[in-house]
Amino acid sequence: MDRGILVVDDSMLVCQQLSQLLAAPGRSVTLASSVTEALEWLVDNPCSLVLTDLRLPDVSGLELIKLVHERKLPVTVIVMTGYATVENAVEAMRLGAYDFIPKPIDPVHLELVVNKALDDRGLTDELEAMRARLKRKNAYHNLVGKSPVMLEVFDRVARVAGSSCNVLVTGETGTGKELVAQAIHSSDVKRRGPLVAVNCAALPESLLETELFGCERGAFTGADRQRKGRFELADGGTLFLDEIGEMPIGMQSKLLRVLQDGRFDRVGGGEPVQTDCRVVAATNVNLAEAVAQGRFREDLFYRLNVFSIELPPLRDRLEDIPLLIEELQGKMAERGIPVKTVSRMALKRLLTYDWPGNVRELEHVLEQAAVTTPGSVIEPENLPSQIVPRHDEPFSLDFDLHKPLPEITAELTARIERAYLQLVLERNRGRIELCARQSGLSRRSISEKLRRYQIDKANFKPHSRSRRSLELSA
Repeated sequence: MDRGILVVDDSMLVCQQLSQLLAAPGRSVTLASSVTEALEWLVDNPCSLVLTDLRLPDVSGLELIKLVHERKLPVTVIVMTGYATVENAVEAMRLGAYDFIPKPIDPVHLELVVNKALDDRGLTDELEAMRARLKRKNAYHNLVGKSPVMLEVFDRVARVAGSSCNVLVTGETGTGKELVAQAIHSSDVKRRGPLVAVNCAALPESLLETELFGCERGAFTGADRQRKGRFELADGGTLFLDEIGEMPIGMQSKLLRVLQDGRFDRVGGGEPVQTDCRVVAATNVNLAEAVAQGRFREDLFYRLNVFSIELPPLRDRLEDIPLLIEELQGKMAERGIPVKTVSRMALKRLLTYDWPGNVRELEHVLEQAAVTTPGSVIEPENLPSQIVPRHDEPFSLDFDLHKPLPEITAELTARIERAYLQLVLERNRGRIELCARQSGLSRRSISEKLRRYQIDKANFKPHSRSRRSLELSA
């Protein structure tokens, strides 16, 4: 592919001269006489290198450098001027210019600078392409991760996307349950309606009913017009019910009716309204325990829990933190928050923290560090005071010196294997295939070791524990 070069100069003679000097196999040269003309061309055409004069008829070449960086155009800028001063060179480089070439232009020097700039631009473009490929590989829609537990989440989202069944998303606060709802909605190509969200814990029962089902004019004081509810607005799409575990018990029966037959009554209305939307509910509450305590209807629980997706806490997927940092910093940059490099020691601190607030806490920590760090690199001392390493119990090497070494080695190996298997089972929720993938062993080897150490994988499955809770309470 040809490398595009844009020359910006109001002198036609200079443009023609540079066009001849820069002409070479693998290059295409375009000419522009003003910053306005140059920007219009750059927005619509791929370009690797811009050579711009500092003195232009509309605005200066320095302004062009600013605009290139503001619009994040992937192009390298070299400044040319016949009025070479140290101040101009310093200002151009400060704004992001790659190099500074004085006029009259020396052809040999020009070729050296251009070749180096194009080589560096090629490496930068290749690096950005690799990052984009890596991001696509480690992401599913707006979800990010490469850990086995997150790959399992990606798989479950993909499996349920094409169906119309209700989905229950569980996980601790801050794990990204709404992102799962967005991913399910985005993956469902058959549904053309919108994604509509409502927080069931944010409104009292009377307002929540109006919010979900709408109201007729005159239904209550202040109802001066008919209003559509979230179920009606989500017709043909997805309704996301966040914090479903906090829904008042009276509203639960009304929600159950909609889930059963797809019909509801607006507040103050007598004509049933039909809706066709998929419901994705989310909670950080153990609904099985809530059912046992009489705080949640059992029939509604089973109606919602047709297909479940459990989001792991961040402490169980610490290997995803570097990817999450890159993703979160990209979103921060869009909001004008400065992006700063996280040093290796600071990253180590982040990787040894428990993250009780999960991904949401990580986002807040990055924002705070970006705003309060004076330099361009976030060091451990720039992190909030609560980000301290976990105090893991050190591994003990106590053994009986009267035993022969092979016997001691076998005992220590068994202790290590047993502890490792329990940790991996806990992290992967008892899923043998994920444990095998993480440990580098076959499913058969994992199963054999579990049998040898009398470890029951069912004890690590949260849904098995939930079902047992329901059975014991029945």
